Amino acid sequence: MTDELSRLALHVVVPEPERPGRNVELRALVDGVDVVAAAFDSGPARSPQELLRPGGPLEATAEPHEVRLAEAECSEGCCGALHVMVRGDDEHVVWSGWRNTGWGSTPLAEFRFDAQQYRAELDRARADHSWEWPACTVARLLEQDLGRQVEWLERWDCRILSVRSHPWMKDLIIVLLGHPSRGSMVDGPWLQFQIELRASDADPALQARQIADRLLAGDPREMGEVCGGTREWAEQLGYRLG
Repeated sequence: MTDELSRLALHVVVPEPERPGRNVELRALVDGVDVVAAAFDSGPARSPQELLRPGGPLEATAEPHEVRLAEAECSEGCCGALHVMVRGDDEHVVWSGWRNTGWGSTPLAEFRFDAQQYRAELDRARADHSWEWPACTVARLLEQDLGRQVEWLERWDCRILSVRSHPWMKDLIIVLLGHPSRGSMVDGPWLQFQIELRASDADPALQARQIADRLLAGDPREMGEVCGGTREWAEQLGYRLG
């Protein structure tokens, strides 16, 4: 370990639309070095929506916790992922205990950041939406709105899994719902519903509000298609798959 402090910079990378399946990445640069590029070559970094959410993985607390910064394109279970332990106090934030669960080594040392610089960079990255395309902005605002609709979600026993616009389908918004709200993806029964929405060039905040009003008007499951779960679980939950 060294007493020298490192500096964190967070950069969003939007892939070319010609690369289906490749989502937006949040790249962490430590003293100018892209740590994912330096230690993991099996897949992309995780998205800013996952890593930058308030109270999310990159928040540093006195209790150390492991953060997955990148995952293989197939899956972690197949070709691994890059993890780091994050902990912090009022003065410093420490990244240590690097793990590559794939085949490669992890040639990264422990990094110690000034806590004020670290938190300021998290706040800056969260506030920077300049990389978003119109449907991506609508999706972000819609996810925030739907997340506040506690009574609506409880009524239909659903939870919001994600609201995204993908780089290779920049005019579409995909809403993923889980049902029941506390359904276990391991033990079941559970189903996943996908609602596909088309965005326009209208004001993103207005679009998000209009879409939310449409969804809140009824059972969101009736607006989407089942895209996850099993036939047996569907029958247990009262759904018949075609």
